[in-house]
Amino acid sequence: MARIPPPVAAVRAAVRRALPGDGLVLVACSGGADSLALASAARFLSPRRVGLVTVDHGLQEGSDRRARSVAAWAQDAGFDPVRIATVSVAGLPGGPEAAARTARYAALSAAAAELGAAAVLLGHTRDDQAETVLLALARGAGPRGLAGMPARRGVFRRPMLEVSRAETRKACAALGLAPWEDPHNTDPAYARSRVRASVLPALVGALGPAVVDNLARTASLLAEDTVALDSLAETALESARSEAGLSIAALTVLLPAIRSRVLHRWARELGAPGGALGYPHVVSLNALVIDWRGQGPVHLPGGIGVARRSGDLVRVVPAHTK
Repeated sequence: MARIPPPVAAVRAAVRRALPGDGLVLVACSGGADSLALASAARFLSPRRVGLVTVDHGLQEGSDRRARSVAAWAQDAGFDPVRIATVSVAGLPGGPEAAARTARYAALSAAAAELGAAAVLLGHTRDDQAETVLLALARGAGPRGLAGMPARRGVFRRPMLEVSRAETRKACAALGLAPWEDPHNTDPAYARSRVRASVLPALVGALGPAVVDNLARTASLLAEDTVALDSLAETALESARSEAGLSIAALTVLLPAIRSRVLHRWARELGAPGGALGYPHVVSLNALVIDWRGQGPVHLPGGIGVARRSGDLVRVVPAHTK
């Protein structure tokens, strides 16, 4: 029996661990090496229940042809169903990268819901995770940001966070697959492209190739810590609730890491949008608890006001909205 090339075996082993016990599995495939290797492995391991979705963002000339090419390959390979999701990034918040990501995940979520998929597999690799950690570090993110991309969230699964980008390319070569090279991956207009082309290689050159593994490992360790802290914060939030809002006395005795999470969760409950709710807002809420000097209400995104009243944090109507 022919020996399976090690890169192919590595990808298949990673995907095998992520497959659900039953139900339809969708693979998100751009046609790049990472998602192509992922798709091939999923099809090999579960030939009767794997479909494929390719997203056309419409950001490049010929993107529709690329999507049709990926879909044609998938149909020939036996994927069922095969879908092309055409999206528009116009009017979505954030820069081009963020807008494209928002549109892509919305399309994949919609496809999963429509088809009743048990899981959607994403092709992010260990290198992608290392880049994500560096980007989070650059913007001053806390543990949640430095935890990088989760292996699982909702219907989405990322089987290859411990597989290198080099391995996916070698797997494609061994299988005779011809990946598409996305020009955005080398476009310096995009922050991730700059990290990929310059920052991470410079770190590898200065500190050695283990830096990629170490950054990804840091994300994994922080993800575990974040799950634990979030669980403690959920319990603390329930204990801190009062008839008016949140008890100052209950908040004061919490460890800072737990209290900040409690305040963030409560602000989200009040309706503050997660994308706009940031570190400065939580710091201001925290000051109402531990640095009270008679200051006025804290203004949160979404037109939400929070003030300290008679031993509680309470929601108030900001003056400018009255």
